[in-house]
Amino acid sequence: MTEVIETVWIPMPDGTKLAARLWLPDGAMKSPVPCILEYIPYRRRDRTRLRDEAAHPHFAEAGYAAIRVDQRGSGDSEGVMLDEYADIETQDGVDVINWIAAQDWSDGNVGMFGKSWGAYNSFQVAAKRPAALKAIAPVMGTDDRWLEDIHFYGGVLASDNFWWGSIMQLYNAMPPDPEIVGTRWRDMWRERLEAMTFWSAQWLEHQTHDEMWRRGSISENYGDVDIPVYFFGGWADLFRDTPFRIAENLKGPVKVLVGPWAHLYPHEGVPGPRVDFLAELIRFWDHTLKGIDTGLLDEPRLRFYLQDSIAPSGHHKTRSGTWVEETAWPSPNVELQKLWLNAGELGNWPEDGDAMTVCSPQTFGSAGGDMCSFAIPGDMPGDCRIDAAGALGFRLAPATAPLDILGQPQVHLRLSSDRPQGFVAVLLIDEAPDGAQTLITRGFANLMHRNSDSDPEPVVPGEVMEITVPLHGIGHRLAVGHRLMVQVASAYWPILWPAPQPVTLTMTPGASTLSLPVRGSVDDAPRPMPEPERPTKKRPVTKLRDGSMERSLHTDLMTGEVAARFFLDGGVFGPIGRLRLDDTGTEMGDVSDRVYRIHADDPLTCRATMDQDSLFERDDWRVRIKTFAEMTASETEFHLKATVTCWDGDEEFHQVDWDHTIPRNGM
Repeated sequence: MTEVIETVWIPMPDGTKLAARLWLPDGAMKSPVPCILEYIPYRRRDRTRLRDEAAHPHFAEAGYAAIRVDQRGSGDSEGVMLDEYADIETQDGVDVINWIAAQDWSDGNVGMFGKSWGAYNSFQVAAKRPAALKAIAPVMGTDDRWLEDIHFYGGVLASDNFWWGSIMQLYNAMPPDPEIVGTRWRDMWRERLEAMTFWSAQWLEHQTHDEMWRRGSISENYGDVDIPVYFFGGWADLFRDTPFRIAENLKGPVKVLVGPWAHLYPHEGVPGPRVDFLAELIRFWDHTLKGIDTGLLDEPRLRFYLQDSIAPSGHHKTRSGTWVEETAWPSPNVELQKLWLNAGELGNWPEDGDAMTVCSPQTFGSAGGDMCSFAIPGDMPGDCRIDAAGALGFRLAPATAPLDILGQPQVHLRLSSDRPQGFVAVLLIDEAPDGAQTLITRGFANLMHRNSDSDPEPVVPGEVMEITVPLHGIGHRLAVGHRLMVQVASAYWPILWPAPQPVTLTMTPGASTLSLPVRGSVDDAPRPMPEPERPTKKRPVTKLRDGSMERSLHTDLMTGEVAARFFLDGGVFGPIGRLRLDDTGTEMGDVSDRVYRIHADDPLTCRATMDQDSLFERDDWRVRIKTFAEMTASETEFHLKATVTCWDGDEEFHQVDWDHTIPRNGM
């Protein structure tokens, strides 16, 4: 029988105490066991409680201690949080592992896992080499914070930098639970609120590949991570290149599993098929922490899901496809096929023609969904035909046999620009016989970063440049009769913040190429991956208010303004509404409204806003937090304004305003 300890306190060397929830298998005090650690800032007491209970008890049933720790300054832990992936966060993770190894119920062997933030710090803590950490299982995170995070894509400023900073604006303002920390909760809360900064602006101060982004990027020295790694990823997720890089560069044992999923754990994965992620993890832990030869590391190291051609939609419940395996990366089964960007066509050899130009409307990209899907309807890319008139298009002849694409395509462009600053967006598309266009993958390149991500150089208008655009990793099977298509554009809103001026790009036919990673015919016979069993226990939660949502693209026909709106009555993961956690009695709910606005002919009309309203309530404890954030830009500066107001009951407890002006540096 599993013992669940609601709160244990883990002392840090500086006296700060971190709050954790602990699951212990029966008999652990007499016969110590390995421990599985998850270490994130998303509030184990309430916000991730249901998700935690869908995983950690399974580890305990399999004979592991399982511990879910709130990071310093989050949840019920003491201290303050000043940034993501700060040095103190990583050091705390090392100290947590050392503490675990010294407990009576621990046999001194620790495994670490987590999704997103928890994947990042699994890599980062492993790079510090704490002796007790024997293996990690990062889920949907990155090895390189500059190349693959929510801040910059291809060296271009991402709107997600604003959005995610606004999300953390709310989380950083949340109080500890008085039922856990007692009467000091207001003092702890005030300490957090007075230490807060607006992270969107804080991150935007770093517009080049500088030391901030190198911090926490294990790609700076892959040799720092030498323990077994099992990485889990998804093609609808943001972090699609990390699995290829770590498979190529980490020297220790590496396993990779990439499915069709959005930013969710694979046992809850959408689009399906789901896989029994917890059973797979336990098999990994048994091998690496208990020394049981499960045969896991004797199997092919890499498993990818090749997605079939499908009609475009903002939401896919499932994706048909095929699991394939590779023993190494780069794979001997994958060869690069070179295709030339000719006049409107993809060809097997270059053809001359007249110069081609494109000046994309600033609304190009409106069908792109989100870069990172959370499997919320409307957040996956729609039909690329919606935007197609704003790009140069290049088509291959219809496929006469299935074409398997696996890896990271690249487009090598020879082009010129009429402006000193701009970027290029490249889309790889599956065009069906009826004309419907489904995005396969995409990539971007800041023209001022053509020689260096650290030292931007203005473009000489009219000068021909060589630009390489890496497209995000993908596994895709192009169906017979479907065409491969490339679109090249000079804007991609709202995913990317626009350049200061409209940009016209000029290309010569037959001078640019697509390098396509094509997988040859292989007799794959991968081990079956069963779907997880559906839970039979009722989730201990009561819905108090149904959630709702709106995702819309609205054009004002009088002013020409286009607005992309995402209203959500619920948390980050969907229209949850208001809930009560039955075992703690805590009621909670969030409402957010994110709107991106722009005029098709003027990039300086781009404006992003985010309103959020959040509450916690239980008996006589009632807390409300309201935030607002706005971002605009001139040709030379970014402007960010934000505010946070907190109430303790009906009384205003704290209020802060921020107003930042940040020079543009190649963005």
